[in-house]
Amino acid sequence: MFISKFHQLSAHAAKRIVEAPNFTWRIPYLPTVHDHYVETLRRESFCTEAAKLDSEEGSEAKQKINVTFVDKDGEETNIKVPVGMSMLEAAHENDIELEGACEGSLACSTCHVIVMDVDQYNKLSDPTDEENDMLDLAFGLTEMSRLGCQIIAKPELDGIRLAIPAATRNFAVDGYKPKPH
Repeated sequence: MFISKFHQLSAHAAKRIVEAPNFTWRIPYLPTVHDHYVETLRRESFCTEAAKLDSEEGSEAKQKINVTFVDKDGEETNIKVPVGMSMLEAAHENDIELEGACEGSLACSTCHVIVMDVDQYNKLSDPTDEENDMLDLAFGLTEMSRLGCQIIAKPELDGIRLAIPAATRNFAVDGYKPKPH
């Protein structure tokens, strides 16, 4: 039960909880499992790409890259994204309509984006099996589709252009504008 509750939290929320200095949440009947699981959460990053970037922080953490989101009407929005931030987080912080119903926990396909340049797409790491499973559910899937929560800003992605599909396979009514969680 404890583990399933952690999986329901967003990655960043769970990480903030376990990194808190006064974190004392315990399961009385499973202290060994609890301690091991919390220690694992403290050591590991929740996002596969973010884990690689954690060790490279420092001067790059202050660096920003240029990202262009293209909406369903062709309107472009250029933003600066800090290195290490996911495209889903960047979209939410800049009021770009990219849903992300599961808050980046790889449980939906509502942050589906399409990388518009083959060269930029090739600079991304290969999608994990979990990401591919979610992409199979995405509306308007293409060869260059990825989940915005799994594209993490890094210097070599400067200038990346991401198209937001016209719809998602969510239960929202047509015309609904999602609000970040």
